[in-house]
Amino acid sequence: MKLPNLKEARNRTSQNVEYVYLKPQNKIKVSNKKYFLKTYGCQMNVHDSEEISYRLENLGYEACSNLEDADLVILNTCAIRENAHDKVFGFLGRCKHLKKIKKDLIVCLCGCMAQEESVALELKEKYPYVDIVFGTHNIHELEEMLESYEGKQDIEVYSYEGKVYENIAYKRDSSIKAWVNIMYGCDKFCTYCIVPYTRGKQRSRKAADILKEVNDLVAAGYQEVTLLGQNVNAYGKDLEEISFARLLEKVAQTNIARIRFVTSHPWDFSDEMIDVIAKYDNIMPYIHLPLQSGSDNVLKRMNRRYTKKEYLELFNKIKKKIKNVAITTDIIVGFPNESDEDFADTLDIVRKCEFDGAFTFIYSPREGTPAALMADDISLRVKEERLQELNNLVNLYSLKNNQKYLNQEVKVLVEGISEKDETKYFGYTENMKLVNITSSQNIIGEIVNVKITEAKSFSLDGEVL
Repeated sequence: MKLPNLKEARNRTSQNVEYVYLKPQNKIKVSNKKYFLKTYGCQMNVHDSEEISYRLENLGYEACSNLEDADLVILNTCAIRENAHDKVFGFLGRCKHLKKIKKDLIVCLCGCMAQEESVALELKEKYPYVDIVFGTHNIHELEEMLESYEGKQDIEVYSYEGKVYENIAYKRDSSIKAWVNIMYGCDKFCTYCIVPYTRGKQRSRKAADILKEVNDLVAAGYQEVTLLGQNVNAYGKDLEEISFARLLEKVAQTNIARIRFVTSHPWDFSDEMIDVIAKYDNIMPYIHLPLQSGSDNVLKRMNRRYTKKEYLELFNKIKKKIKNVAITTDIIVGFPNESDEDFADTLDIVRKCEFDGAFTFIYSPREGTPAALMADDISLRVKEERLQELNNLVNLYSLKNNQKYLNQEVKVLVEGISEKDETKYFGYTENMKLVNITSSQNIIGEIVNVKITEAKSFSLDGEVL
């Protein structure tokens, strides 16, 4: 049994990143076994679940969508907000009940929550029916943990700077677009954020390995890749041979139809990056640029390392140089002791930027982060009122931006049937606008020209030309 350690997870040394090229292994196959996998959190977690699915199916497990049908349950968890914690522990209650009926059911918990010291201890002491716990650093050990499981709770979570594992196979959720990790971990240590502790040191994959993966996806018929990292702009800082801008250019030269990337930190967003994005038509004009707060006082306490003025300068530079670019953001309200003036600064920058969209949250303290120790005298009621006011403003600009596309022709990569209307298809424009499309023919997997007929706050309606 190996429990995580917050102090060890905080360490950053000058030690070089170790690259491990995994080799295929023959495993004992199970028969007539089903697994249920539930994923919480960010795109990185979604992509991790694609690896988990592959490993389980390589062992002979079959995926199922009904919890009660499962022989194995895996919860791939998120640690960003308390709400995510609550959902996971609530779901574990369902697993406990099911385990009373299905004695041989195996329950696993992995992901970022597993990397939290307090969570691992709570699982050890209060949740003995959670059989296997593993973290973000050892997904590749899942098969061995299942094979060696003998009915006693097994917690194997490592708190260290991390390695880079290659030759990873995935059961991808889509045959049209794919996630591609370009780096792992984060060294920014924003005071509110648990990610540097749960994901480890900032470490980049080698460009040759990334390009091989992208070229393989092109050969397999994929239309779009999204380059993934906790802060993609910092890619290559540990390699000293390539920047993110240069990697982005090399990926563009594979001639894949569409390239996206998430997430960017304003601190590392270079002029070189802007120029490369503007130069290549297959790098999509969509940028997610987290703001978090419009107040210099709050930004300083958050350790974001830019000011309101610097963010606006970057925003305007991107808007000026990249044609038809859409910019979305993240904003936290109610950070410890956020004053009325601080919040007013956030509203001011939203008015100036008129973002295409924003993910907005009330601050959620994470145990072990510096912000969790900050005194806070703002009531929850005030925070909720601020969130509502912010959301109303964000939604206003989201609708305003979408209305620009009325009666316009846009290119849409069609991904599937609309969940809300089975008579329509859905897809995304180059600048990441969701479009519900009327078409008499099956257009899934195609990039089609669509005329926009209706604009809403969060989506567009259109018809194929």
